[in-house]
Amino acid sequence: MMRRRMRYIIEHPDRMLELTQEHVWLVAISVLIAMLIGIPIGILITRLRWLEGSVIGVTGVLYTVPSLALFSVLMPYTGLGARTVIIALVLYSLLAIVRNTVTGIDEVPRPTLDAARGMGMTGSQRLLLVELPLALPVILAGVRLATVAAIGIATVGALLGAGGLGQLIFDGIARGSTDRIVAGAISASVLALVADWALAQLGGRLRRDVQIAGR
Repeated sequence: MMRRRMRYIIEHPDRMLELTQEHVWLVAISVLIAMLIGIPIGILITRLRWLEGSVIGVTGVLYTVPSLALFSVLMPYTGLGARTVIIALVLYSLLAIVRNTVTGIDEVPRPTLDAARGMGMTGSQRLLLVELPLALPVILAGVRLATVAAIGIATVGALLGAGGLGQLIFDGIARGSTDRIVAGAISASVLALVADWALAQLGGRLRRDVQIAGR
């Protein structure tokens, strides 16, 4: 029974690879852009605390907006296609990345910072050589959450012609093909699990490295 449900995956490996690559590209570029925006914002918040409430509030509100509603708001300005989906995924990813950046830097031990000051490090040196390396495992945890969420949301982006595994699901719905629906759903789920596992392993290794360095 399961083999029959997965028939499309078995019979169309080239198509599955193509759609998976499109999905990975959408998610990877979106999360990368979100990191380039979110990490500096998180660092800025740790220096200017009055920004925290408004920034976390705005990113939190954006995260709660349903994906179809956000796509509808963006489409008049960015049109159909991957651009709209990428912008939406970036906005959805900001909350986890900003929040975890702030948390990671806040959790750097005070004695470590005092020792860095005692060595004559400037504020920039402390940030680059002490705070960010020690905060990296927590920041990566935020990236992990953002990536898994983005994989799911990107599936809906197929409605806008952005491609990816969601295209199979919506093609299956339109054609009444259960095989296509199952293929798209299973592949997106497996992709999310693999990404979560890989980033969890990387985060665990970083935590061990930080603990060793702190001894």
